Amino acid sequence: MPELPEVETIRCGLEPLVVGRKIVEVILRNRSLRWPVPAELPGIVRGQVVRSVERRAKYLMLRCQAGSIILHLGMTGRLRILPAATHPGKHDHADFIFENGTCLRFCDPRRFGALLWSAADPLQHPLLIESGPEPLSAALNGDYLYERARGRKISVKQFIMDHKVVSGVGNIYASESLFPAGINPLAAAGKISRTRYQRLAAAIKKTLRKAIAAGGTTLKDFQGASGEPGYFQLKLKVYGRAGEPCYVCGRRVRCQRSGQRSTFYCPQCQR
Repeated sequence: MPELPEVETIRCGLEPLVVGRKIVEVILRNRSLRWPVPAELPGIVRGQVVRSVERRAKYLMLRCQAGSIILHLGMTGRLRILPAATHPGKHDHADFIFENGTCLRFCDPRRFGALLWSAADPLQHPLLIESGPEPLSAALNGDYLYERARGRKISVKQFIMDHKVVSGVGNIYASESLFPAGINPLAAAGKISRTRYQRLAAAIKKTLRKAIAAGGTTLKDFQGASGEPGYFQLKLKVYGRAGEPCYVCGRRVRCQRSGQRSTFYCPQCQR
């Protein structure tokens, strides 16, 4: 699943290609995504000019004059800018065609993504209104995490993946942030000290910034707006490295299931 850095990479790629462009046609080939695509979407969006491309958590928002197109890539979603005449593939569910002859094409083989419309402030949409602070914002800090964790028995990894606590930290970057912070991902969130949460908040920011700068993580189903994969996978410290030696101490990286997810960590460096 594309995580925050991948979504931010796509946002940055789309922004110069769609902002200021008028949408002259919308083609819906399949409305059956995670939630049904509004049947009235083509009529609403036609003639709208994209004013900005924004991100909240793992959602993209194309803000127009009358409202916002809300997109989520789900497990396998992709967005690409193509010539509007490009023949669609089996899983190309929607095209937003611009006046310059290009189109923004939404492809999603597993159809867990979302394509919605909000006439009001999209940040007040039910899918977004309860999201926690953006991890790269000043609102996410060690004091905040420490206070939110009081009394919580779930693992610290599950805690920082809770979108109501932190907005947009997924499985890969939770593991990759806990490693430099030296925190065992299976430890109870309520047992982590304030000082250690300060280290974790800093590690989350540093890890995400590095991933964004590298273009996201290369996963089988992720590509940026241009179709190019991300490259952060070349720098992963623990994720996907079960049984391999830790880059710091040489101990074998472990993998354990936690909260229905594979959790990677070094038993020596993370206590």
